[in-house]
Amino acid sequence: MSGPLTSGLVLLALLFALLGAGVWVAFALMGVGAAALAWFTSAPVGQAMATTIWGSSNSWSLAALPMFVWMGEILFRTRLAEDMFRGLSPWLARLPGGLLHVNVLGCAIFAAVSGSSAATAATIGRMTLPELKRRGYDERMSIGTLAGSGTLGLLIPPSIILIVYGVATDQSIARLFIAGVIPGLVLVVLFMGYVIVWALLHPQGAPRAEQAASWAEKVAALKYLLPVLLLIMAIIGSIYAGLASPTEAAALGVVFALILSWLSGSLDRRSFTDALMGAVRTSAMIAFILAGAAFLTVAMGFTGIPRELAAWIGAFDLSPYALIAALTLFFIVMGMFLDGISVVVLTTSVILPMVEQAGLDLIWFGIYLVIVVEMAQITPPVGFNLFVIQGLTGRDILFIARAALPFFLLMCVAVALIVAFPELATWLPRQMSGF
Repeated sequence: MSGPLTSGLVLLALLFALLGAGVWVAFALMGVGAAALAWFTSAPVGQAMATTIWGSSNSWSLAALPMFVWMGEILFRTRLAEDMFRGLSPWLARLPGGLLHVNVLGCAIFAAVSGSSAATAATIGRMTLPELKRRGYDERMSIGTLAGSGTLGLLIPPSIILIVYGVATDQSIARLFIAGVIPGLVLVVLFMGYVIVWALLHPQGAPRAEQAASWAEKVAALKYLLPVLLLIMAIIGSIYAGLASPTEAAALGVVFALILSWLSGSLDRRSFTDALMGAVRTSAMIAFILAGAAFLTVAMGFTGIPRELAAWIGAFDLSPYALIAALTLFFIVMGMFLDGISVVVLTTSVILPMVEQAGLDLIWFGIYLVIVVEMAQITPPVGFNLFVIQGLTGRDILFIARAALPFFLLMCVAVALIVAFPELATWLPRQMSGF
């Protein structure tokens, strides 16, 4: 390799050196972009940086991001999530696996109003882990179901990482949200199926409720689920029906979350302020990373590295399946050292030309990418969900990683399914019109 490809290796080495030195991801991206322009082009660095960073920040699509983050923070800091647990328990206690299913379904439902993997794992784990321990459930399985299901916050809409991918690749965020619904449900079915099989083989690790809840008790428990279900319907339903854009649905979700939290009596000045400031910090961090990634993308375009790299890989004449296999391994390794959003923004400019050359649908590729990034959330040494659960349990990271391993393998199965049956991710978006 020579020319632009050698330049790419130099820039990659610089990026890892900066990240390894503890430089913030956004600053590292900007630094590498500036170096690329200064070393390998004659483009004006300052002008390109100012124009690109302003352009990436001044995006209407990006306005949905802080709204969804704020909505998740409101739910995280009020009683709505606790009520959701109370509503699910009577329906699931008699299934093989019992309350382990609350981890799975609770994470799936909370993911549909949170958009954050870490917030999903922390919120559900804070409620379920003490209760599961008190009732004698196997600790490793309790932790494993939470670690695996917590990653659903990345896939089930509204997903923060899908917004990031949509902004970075100029794809419809509404279509990406809808595309994540069926793959998200497939993962839920895989997780619950595994829990049922495991519980039948290890009944001592998942004691069933001695007395089943009556139908009257189950129906009465639905009142605790109703607020969150209404919130999900308001967000996803308005997008799918074409009544609102993702940004408008996000604003609607915040208003509904505030009203429901106030009606439940758990919204006060402190929880409101904490939720707002938490959303500001998280949104600013993500927007800053996106600005750095946008500048690096422009710089890489000037150098011609992505185009040359795509042509070099194209010379190997890889089939789309071989390319997907190679990218899966690449993303898992990247995810061992970086958070999911950083993986997406770091790799988009280089990977996309290859993906387009292979004829892969970019909406489908976004869903595939998110599932693979989900897998990286539970792989050491930098699996974010592992750290969240370590904070909840105090257990060793390796113990938590071993507990999460079966769910990592189930995500591998999910990747294989959407590769074999791409309609799982593309059928629903094709039913939409006007987006």
